[in-house]
Amino acid sequence: MRSFLTRVKKARHWLVPGVGLLVIAVMLYRFEHSQVYHPTRDAESTPDDVGRPAEDFWLTTPDGLRLHAWFFPAAKSSPRARFVMLFCHGNGGNLTSRPGYYRAILETGVSLLAFDYRGYGHSEGEPSEAGTYTDAATAYAWLRARGFAPEHILVWGESLGGGIASHVAATHSVGGLVLQSSFTSIPDIGAEVFPWLPVKMISRIKYDTHSRLPHLKCPVVVLHSRADTTIGFHHAERNFAAAREPKALLEIHGDHNDALLANRAAYVAGAEKLVQLAEAAAAKASP
Repeated sequence: MRSFLTRVKKARHWLVPGVGLLVIAVMLYRFEHSQVYHPTRDAESTPDDVGRPAEDFWLTTPDGLRLHAWFFPAAKSSPRARFVMLFCHGNGGNLTSRPGYYRAILETGVSLLAFDYRGYGHSEGEPSEAGTYTDAATAYAWLRARGFAPEHILVWGESLGGGIASHVAATHSVGGLVLQSSFTSIPDIGAEVFPWLPVKMISRIKYDTHSRLPHLKCPVVVLHSRADTTIGFHHAERNFAAAREPKALLEIHGDHNDALLANRAAYVAGAEKLVQLAEAAAAKASP
């Protein structure tokens, strides 16, 4: 009996601190998750607000979740109808929050697929880094099944979407990548926002675009504003420096969410630049 009580006392010495550390780890993870993902469920617009014919439909992920998506086909007469932009939106709102972005990109003459990650809008599930990668890969697979060639699939990453779009470009063959108002990695931006926390040591969410860029073989366009108070311009400079040619760094204007209001022409120019680079790359690769 005495031996048993001794073992219990010893177990308590490591069990109590262990449980405490586990609780702290769970709290930190939930805090990190709440900082990275800000989904909303309410619809802010419909495809009609974009002013173009569209398909409003559902994607199904390999793990059985339904994702809400809009597809805007290019005009059949467009010389760029073979190209499509896969739009990966930022961490707030949902796919219905960005009709102005879609209109601007569609001006280039390409098709566009916008979708909601799990947990956003009408999509099922809860967001996670691995989950958003699966969601984007599902959207990419839909475009391939639709008949778009890999070199004609362009990926647009807005803010958090840059980390998702860069993963698509790193794991699939694509014709080009846009990083709009995006970061080098979540630990990098987290360390700037919370300098008193050991973010880089404890962060479980990575979205490490910067480490992927030197390995990408597609054209890369970096769009960023020097007035961005959420993600500093130095993130764009580091990402641009890490990317391989062909590449371009174009300045947009306004704060983090004000690109269209501040200077719509600069935003459209960024989309146009990527399509031009993708066209040149596709022409060079043709026999």
